[in-house]
Amino acid sequence: MGRSARNKVARQKRILEALQANAAVRVGALAEALGVSGETIRRDLAELGNEGAVSRTYGGAVAKPILNEPNWRVRHGAFQEERLQIAHRARALISPGDILMLETGSTVMHLAELLAEDGDDLTVITSSLEVALTLGRNGGIVVHLCPGILDTREACVTGAETESFLQRYNASTAFVGSTGITNEGLQESHTGLAAVKCQMLARAKKRVALLDHSKFDQVSLVTACPLSSIDLLVSDRAPGGELASALERAGVDILG
Repeated sequence: MGRSARNKVARQKRILEALQANAAVRVGALAEALGVSGETIRRDLAELGNEGAVSRTYGGAVAKPILNEPNWRVRHGAFQEERLQIAHRARALISPGDILMLETGSTVMHLAELLAEDGDDLTVITSSLEVALTLGRNGGIVVHLCPGILDTREACVTGAETESFLQRYNASTAFVGSTGITNEGLQESHTGLAAVKCQMLARAKKRVALLDHSKFDQVSLVTACPLSSIDLLVSDRAPGGELASALERAGVDILG
């Protein structure tokens, strides 16, 4: 990736992070904060709008509603430092000989990239095409790709065939992501993704959620699984308030 492309990725990450903190952003304010022209910001917002990450407005953009989460490629560019930190913490939980289940998601993808570099004697069952292709670069990892209906936005498969396939397997550890986590449980923006997530958690001895702090207290379309469906939350920081209390009551350990 050239310098110009890296600058654009970093800039668009900053824009997405600004929308995490504010419901709307203005072109002028972003241009001043990022030290670029208004035209550059407008091109960035146009690209992010085409990817489904933001909704364009006159003079700026607003965050997408919770039912219109940006696709995984857009999310993969946001909070990279935090998500890499989480991926490294998760990598330390994995040993040779483990059987893993990895679902789709940006943070899970960071973990897959680490495993592709140095993973050895692992078996991985995944619903994610990108995870499967990434891990396929490592000859020491046997990859089982779930069948099912292709979801092009998430680069994964879902559906009854996916869920039935997962029921045949047993895993040492399942690593899942989520669009949010609340007192009620893991949140998901698609019912098909929610069903696959819960099935993976049900088939694993150790159940791990990989979520950066921006997911705390974020409500989405469906509560996929209760907090008691996970054993460990790996994050870049520990949650506080009512969410922390709810996790403690559910017996969920926190690594963050």
